[in-house]
Amino acid sequence: MSESSIHPQRNVSRRQFVGGSLAATAAGSLLGALHSQADGAPAEAPPAAPPVTRKVKIGLIGCGGRGSWLGGLFKQHGGYDIHATADYFQASADQAGDALGVDKARRFSGLSAYQKLIASGVEAVIVVNIPRFHADHAHAAIEAGCHVYAAKPVAIDVPRALKVLAAGKLATGKKLVHLVDYQMPTDPVNIEVVKRIHAGALGRLMHVDSHGFSGVWPDPADRSVENLLRRTNWITSIPLAGDFIVEYSVHAIDAVLWAVGKRPLRATGHTRRCRANAHGDGRDLYLVTYEFEDGLVWTHRCQALNNNADNIIRCELFGDVANAQLDYYGKSFLRGGPQQFGGTVENLYDAGAKRNVATFYQNIVGGNCDNPTVQQAVDDALTGILGREAAARNQSLTMAELIAENKELELDLKGLQA
Repeated sequence: MSESSIHPQRNVSRRQFVGGSLAATAAGSLLGALHSQADGAPAEAPPAAPPVTRKVKIGLIGCGGRGSWLGGLFKQHGGYDIHATADYFQASADQAGDALGVDKARRFSGLSAYQKLIASGVEAVIVVNIPRFHADHAHAAIEAGCHVYAAKPVAIDVPRALKVLAAGKLATGKKLVHLVDYQMPTDPVNIEVVKRIHAGALGRLMHVDSHGFSGVWPDPADRSVENLLRRTNWITSIPLAGDFIVEYSVHAIDAVLWAVGKRPLRATGHTRRCRANAHGDGRDLYLVTYEFEDGLVWTHRCQALNNNADNIIRCELFGDVANAQLDYYGKSFLRGGPQQFGGTVENLYDAGAKRNVATFYQNIVGGNCDNPTVQQAVDDALTGILGREAAARNQSLTMAELIAENKELELDLKGLQA
């Protein structure tokens, strides 16, 4: 696949990504209310959500903490029949199955559990397991004729990113829905800020900063692959998680690419594995500078350290007229110039997922299979991978060079339950 085929400099508004779906309907109505409030006019109440017209038979691949929680949101929605569960560990598949009301005969385990789930009669799957397996499981589901609701990051290396891109195109060709679960672009305040950015409210964009800060992640001394597959033990294994800049920071990366509308040209950076008593190869500090073709510079910082810093997922954009902030946990705004706007991002972890669950349903029953979130998610993953590789090598690396290398992260899975 050529570099040009993955649109390195696409200019696509993320409002298109939720267009034609429940998210666009709900967000659009809320934006109308917010805009009216900003202009001093009374706000209108948003319309009720579209009714559930039929049940979508769906399977859950990945029954850990977020997987089980997300399965609960699908059950609460009312438009889904949770038909099967799959996890490497039978106990996890059973625990989720008990909570979601899944027949014991359709709770699968082992490395091939996803294949058994896909063959069990589902018409859609939720892929929310370990990032290493996201691309393979999503592609297999689409090949089998299933809709896919995919967790981020969609890929941890270039071959898997290209596989996801192919899966998205295959899904559209087969009239299947492939939606990636990012929350920041579903928030009405964030959507309005980006809308104004795309309308030129910042003036000429001068530089961008972003942050992905978290506390310490599990880093067990037992580095057997089976133990790393438990819960979030995998987070400090680069071949399983893609590293912190690809896994956790991908939300901030997504916000930048959404606002800027294109992928970076090159990256340089530094990274450290500086936590005490480290066991895994995952690094807990990244400082990366990205450059775009037009000269725009973007600095990204991320850390996973126990230093009492607040959790931060944020993007800050600075133009020659105004500045803007997109946030996951706090306030988003545009300050300066004639289009000032701001508001608080509310309960995004929960509310964003609920909006995406509803959008997935509406896209399936409405036959909306354009699947533009796949392209954005691939660009996000490739940008994180570019930053990881440039920082690890301590040298400048272009996106074209990264894709040409097509390097896969290797991991020996021998000895695991098939």
